[in-house]
Amino acid sequence: MTKRIKLRTLLIGGIMTLLFVILLGRVYFVQVVNADLWYERAKDSWAAFQKIPATRGTITDRNGNVLAMDVAGYTVAVNPEIINKLGIADQVVSGLHTLLGKEQSELRDAVTKKDEDGKYYRHRELGREGKKLDKEMEEKIVAFREELQKLTDEKDVGIYLIEEQKRYYPNDRRASHLLGYVNKEGEAVTGMELSLNEELAGTDGKLVYERDGRQVQLSNGEVEYVPAQDGSNVALTIDREIQYYVEKAIKEAYDKYKPKSITAIAADPNTMEILGMANYPNYNPNEYWTMKPGADYNYAVRALLEPGSTFKTVTLAAAVEEGVFNPDETYKSGSRYIGGRTINDHQRGGWGTITFLEGLKRSSNVAFIELGYNKMSTETLMKYITAFGFGAKTGLEIGGESTGMVKYRYESEKATLTYGQGTVQVTPIQQVAAIAAIANGGKLMQPHIIKEIEDPVTKKKQVTQPKVVREVITEDTARKVGEYLEQVVSDQEIGTGKNAYIEGYRVAGKTGTAQKVTSSNKSGYADDKYIVSFIGYAPVENPQIVVYVVADEPEGDSVGGGSVAAPVFKEIVEQSLRYMGVTPSNAIKAEAAGRKDRVLTAPDLTELKVSQAKSELKANAMTYEVVGSGTTVLQQVPKPGTAMASFQRIYLITEERSKLPVPNVRGLSLRDALEVCSLLEMRCITEGEGFVTSQMVAKQQGERVFKLVLEPPGEAIVQPEPAGSAAATSEPAGAAGGEAAQAGGEAGTTDESPPPSG
Repeated sequence: MTKRIKLRTLLIGGIMTLLFVILLGRVYFVQVVNADLWYERAKDSWAAFQKIPATRGTITDRNGNVLAMDVAGYTVAVNPEIINKLGIADQVVSGLHTLLGKEQSELRDAVTKKDEDGKYYRHRELGREGKKLDKEMEEKIVAFREELQKLTDEKDVGIYLIEEQKRYYPNDRRASHLLGYVNKEGEAVTGMELSLNEELAGTDGKLVYERDGRQVQLSNGEVEYVPAQDGSNVALTIDREIQYYVEKAIKEAYDKYKPKSITAIAADPNTMEILGMANYPNYNPNEYWTMKPGADYNYAVRALLEPGSTFKTVTLAAAVEEGVFNPDETYKSGSRYIGGRTINDHQRGGWGTITFLEGLKRSSNVAFIELGYNKMSTETLMKYITAFGFGAKTGLEIGGESTGMVKYRYESEKATLTYGQGTVQVTPIQQVAAIAAIANGGKLMQPHIIKEIEDPVTKKKQVTQPKVVREVITEDTARKVGEYLEQVVSDQEIGTGKNAYIEGYRVAGKTGTAQKVTSSNKSGYADDKYIVSFIGYAPVENPQIVVYVVADEPEGDSVGGGSVAAPVFKEIVEQSLRYMGVTPSNAIKAEAAGRKDRVLTAPDLTELKVSQAKSELKANAMTYEVVGSGTTVLQQVPKPGTAMASFQRIYLITEERSKLPVPNVRGLSLRDALEVCSLLEMRCITEGEGFVTSQMVAKQQGERVFKLVLEPPGEAIVQPEPAGSAAATSEPAGAAGGEAAQAGGEAGTTDESPPPSG
């Protein structure tokens, strides 16, 4: 027995000794051999990680006006444990439903959510409706939370607001297709936000530190800090004011003609900087989730359209360059039979035997068949079409640009190619680049919309320089083409572009009315569906702006490019030229000569105190009127440096346009009166020519309009009061006739009607 006990004791002792040796070996292996591995894992368990979000770069227009920026956004979270402990689940669900618009069933699920152990969660966010809310909504949530605190007499009622960053677009719908948007998850989705996401986004930083078991940072622990790198700031080439003119004009046309869509692009032809670009319908990027499907589609760079007669500008330029266009040469208009198909002018039977210049003015299809099909080979015409940039992307810095297509298979398609129908598909931006090449003297420029990109730390700027792609036509050819296109607008009897005429400015342009392709008609074209457009530039002698307007399927009888798109072009260009300070051709000198007055130059009074501005104007014996009740001159009409007659009045604008009263504009030239209308954001209706003799605020179809009556220079002109006497005489809305008066006058019609065939 004693021996057995000893053996057991030795066995147990041996086993324990062996286990101890193994334990020591394991400890040695962990603490010595694998010490680094386990130390790093321990550090990870002690470490706390905090992301430092980068601020996304701002997007501004060419003048520094902010178009997109990061602001504080607030995310709502709830604590189901506290809410149910206090018994206020119903009140929370009802209140948040009213404020956020989130479904009550989804809210109830959030505030009553339990884990696998049947315990209420302590933190639940509410999804998209409760994410990155603006300051106004944050204040409403805080007020609702305070009501619950009073009701329960508890400080913590289980509703929290987490401050983050959100993307904000201060101009709402303006330039929405161009800017695109960033969603609530911080992802860039469309537009410049997506195209420049790498530059705008920046890089998030981080803070890593060591903590103890109570999650308190260790005073002597290691700290790793990587600062955030904010995104670059981007300045676009667009001008916020011109963008406003573009969007206002196309919306008015959309409301009147109800097309599927309407698009307009404005650019500087000398640099191909985009000054304005818009489509309608548009959307509000601040509320992107409310837009209709497809509302963010940017027609300006993605839509493929049969251009119709605006494409004749290319054929005309090619014919002039090749020396086959003689404006005085005659041809028989009406129709041509080519490749087994009869191709007609848009007026059946044509206009008899007419000159090629008249054919251009009337937008004769047959004239361009003669020029581009009979007088030139199709291969020659295609050489110019390719040189003008059709069939290739322009390189504009916006994602999703389409390439377009220009080809032909049959003889009839070679003929219809000359006037922009058949197997021809182009984008609006390609059209703008092509007309700009004519306006600037023959150089195809690469369009661009990024003016500069600035590093937020170093302030270094990457500036986009104008880029010439190639010379398409000679300067002499470009000048001649411009003069021919000017007559399409200036000829008020037969010019299809007469509705684009702007008093005092030389305007070149071309209308377009293209039948839409359909499978329900043997001809391949719909009888009552058209794409109508107008393209042009001004002033002809020194082009400053090119504009293209295109509407898809406008409603109404005999709608064409001249009746629908030309007036939109006119409104955009007229307002833009005044805004840019482009003096009408010989207008000021003629007005001064008619009144026997001297010509002056408007001084720069912006940012001066009103009292200082008054003193300077009085010293120069110039009349003025202060508009608004502010103390500083925010804007002036006419612009600084503008030539003006001594009898003209300078308007000192001292308040934001939304607060301005209607001033007295009697004695002003039409140009300056329209500038005042633009500042007031009122539509102006005029009668007569010369200077304003009477004014009236009226209503037309529920819209407030400013009606002006003008008469030529002479005794009928109402003389402005002596310098400074009109400083406080701003007419209130409704004066001189009152709101009840109805203003008349509609835009004229065009001679161009939709073509029955191509």
